Amino acid sequence: MANHKSAAKRARQNTKRRANNRMKKSAMRTAVKKLDKAISEGNKEMALTLYTKAQSLLSKVSKCSAMNKKTAARLTSRLAARVNKV
Repeated sequence: MANHKSAAKRARQNTKRRANNRMKKSAMRTAVKKLDKAISEGNKEMALTLYTKAQSLLSKVSKCSAMNKKTAARLTSRLAARVNKV
């Protein structure tokens, strides 16, 4: 438990940020899993639409502190390569 007013505020902020980051990461992971399923089924049209959604979520997650920008760029690149193979 925080003993100072500023430490208590920081603890509240961290709790909110952690919840937001978890929510964004979860949504991003779900989008990537849906894209993986479409790729494995060989559905090109569905894969392209889901790729744009996954790419958008990856860039949103990387804008905040939930994920490093380079990690998001690497995942986006790998997903694009997989979609182009279909």
